[in-house]
Parts: sequence; structure tokens; C-alpha cells
Amino acid sequence: MQDFTGKTVLITGASRGIGEAAARAFANAGANVVLMARSQEAIANLALEIGDHVLAVPGDVSRHNDVVNAVNAAVSKFGGLDILINNAGVIDPIEMMRSSDPEEWGRVMDINIKGVYYGMRAALPVMEAAGAGTIITISSGAAHNALEGWSAYCTSKAGAAMLTKCGHKESGSRGVRIMGLSPGTVATQMQLDIKASGINPVSQLDWDVHVPADWPARALLWMCGADADGYLGEEVSLRDEEIREKVGLI
Repeated sequence: MQDFTGKTVLITGASRGIGEAAARAFANAGANVVLMARSQEAIANLALEIGDHVLAVPGDVSRHNDVVNAVNAAVSKFGGLDILINNAGVIDPIEMMRSSDPEEWGRVMDINIKGVYYGMRAALPVMEAAGAGTIITISSGAAHNALEGWSAYCTSKAGAAMLTKCGHKESGSRGVRIMGLSPGTVATQMQLDIKASGINPVSQLDWDVHVPADWPARALLWMCGADADGYLGEEVSLRDEEIREKVGLI
């Protein structure tokens, strides 16, 4: 396991699923961990459980000031920001476009695209000033493949993937490493929601095909090291057997 002692990571959507697993993984590797999520109670309890060098900052990634506040809190508490994990994301509404609610559809854009942009916008000046940093956005196969009922999710993930590419072009030469992680289907609440919808083939998958949340968490740690530099500006896919082997999942 890499040693992240002295490094500070901010994780959005840290209250459950991949975000929670990543928080535990980085904390176990010695990092200072800043937890951001809308659920104040959940991240407060997680911070208490993880122990020292953890800060819980309640906030909504769809609000720019909340994200700026989380970055400022990380810098104030721990002296800088080395890693940003843009993990917060939603899939609802799972609904055909012809019957979807425009307000709910737009809310997905606010979280899944604007939330990623707000994270980059807040973190990049800090990282560029330091001449180093890593930003990883949780992507999805849905960024590249259309699925029935997922117009909001597919569109938002495609937009977030393009933000990754743009961020790398703009800031890669300034010492900031920017990538996406496509984790495949993960055994989290989102998959339960997908299953309940009954829409498109993903909802029909057996539960045992979904990978545990600690797999993408371990991949995130690996992506923060030089071994993943070949993927800068692109996506790492956990469906790839070679990637799983590199991460140590096989």
C-alpha cells in the first residue's frame, strides 16, 4: 500500500458507497481526509469512526460556495490539498425522456456536471500554486453508451468525462494529474435503485456480478501514484483485467 502520510484528500459524496470506502482507504494509508456530503450526521459519524486527521464538511456539490468552503477548510486545517476525488453523483430520475421531470433532470446536471466543475474550479488554483496535485472523477460506462431511462445520467457522465479531458489539457503541464475512474457496476445503494427501476439491461444483472466498493477505493489509491501516469486525461476502467491486476485485485 502506498504511504499517503502528510497528503490531504478531499472526497465528495463521502457519506456512503465508493466515497465512504475511499475515505477509509486513504485514512488507512495515512492521509488527512476531508469528507464532504449533504448528510452531516453520516460524515460526522464516519469521521469519528476513522479517527484522527479527518475533517467532516457538510455541503452540496451543486452549490459552488459549498465546494469552495470544503477546499478552504482542507487548506486551513491541513495546510493544502493534494488530492480531490469528485465522487458525488446521482442517477435519479431513471425515467424515459418523454415522461421525465425537467426539474429532476436538471438536478442531475447540477450534481454530476456542475459539481465536478465546481470541484475542479476550487481545487485547481490551490494545486497549480503548489505545482502538484491529483484530481480523479468517478466516471461510468454510461459516459460512452446510451441506455434507456438514463438520459440524464449518461449525458451528465459524458460531460464529466469531457471535463477530465479539458482539465488535463489546461493544467497537466502545471503539475496537476487529472483522470477518471470507471468502476463498472458496484454493490452500492445506486445499484439497488437501478434494480428497483426495472429499466434497461443493467437492472436485470445479478447482484453477485457487482464489485465491492473497496475495489474502486483501492484503484483510487493506485491512480494517485506514478504507475497510473499513462492514463492522465483519460479513464481507468476497472472492467479491464490488466488494471485489476495492477491495482492488486487479482
